Amino acid sequence: MQDVPVPKITETEILVRLLKVGICHSDYELLAGRYIIPISYPVTPGHEWCGEIVEVGRAVQGFHRGERVVGECVVRLPDRIHHFGFSLNGADREYFVVRPEWLHKLPDSIDDGTASLIEPFTCGFYAVQRSGGTNASETVVVSGGGTIGLVSAAAAIGMGARVIVVDPIATRRAAALKLGAAEVVDPLAVDVVAHIRMLTQGVGADLVIEASGHDASLGVVFDLAREEGRLSMVGINIGRMVNSHLGNIQMRNLTVRGCIGSPGVWPAAIRFLERTRLDLSPIRTHEFPLSRSIEAFALGSQADQCIKVTLSNE
Repeated sequence: MQDVPVPKITETEILVRLLKVGICHSDYELLAGRYIIPISYPVTPGHEWCGEIVEVGRAVQGFHRGERVVGECVVRLPDRIHHFGFSLNGADREYFVVRPEWLHKLPDSIDDGTASLIEPFTCGFYAVQRSGGTNASETVVVSGGGTIGLVSAAAAIGMGARVIVVDPIATRRAAALKLGAAEVVDPLAVDVVAHIRMLTQGVGADLVIEASGHDASLGVVFDLAREEGRLSMVGINIGRMVNSHLGNIQMRNLTVRGCIGSPGVWPAAIRFLERTRLDLSPIRTHEFPLSRSIEAFALGSQADQCIKVTLSNE
């Protein structure tokens, strides 16, 4: 941690004061020197944030001091695509600089805690939407109850679906139930495929969201869907080989879509949260002041101790 000057903005930029920022699993990839695009150090992390505008560049229109905003992570600059908090300095600081084209205003009904989850929520919302969305007639199985799995479950719950969450960690299963999941399954205690078949009267799920990226989940995920079911692959598993029943894609006539990020869905996801009033608070298990960031990062690396750790500048 460092004390640094408040950054200066150009006429096309905006200065934001942090309100809350979440710690993401990908932040640990950054700390370990691994990420999916080129990175260099030093860099300030933090991409799951909400903040308050404190200064607006003279050429900026449509934004004003005092407004609460959130910002997208994948952004375009003249040289290339950047990731805020990875290849650009992010929000793990009291004041930071953004560009207006990255920003979305927050409605008053969305509190700061929920707002700090909008970035991951857009990923879960996109994971559901990319596979055709869902509704109250369907059963959705989410394999993996980390943050992305839980926000995917929340999105499907908000759309009316019956949701079943599979995860070996008890705190994650408890959070899923608080979000409104109909059932939770411990994959270490039961045969997941048989149990999902039992819960769906032998049919299988209409939509399966693979949100863990773990080998065990990927090994059975194609067995969880019904005939002509859909799968949304949002969990990240890069560089490893996994044995899986790929023949089921053809034999069960499945539709499988890869999914990363949340392109083009931020306005819709924010409206969705505003209108459904989804309570995402069960996902936010711990909060620390920004001054205790090192302690917060240490806790956030322990998946059995927490789900989402948040830093606050209030």
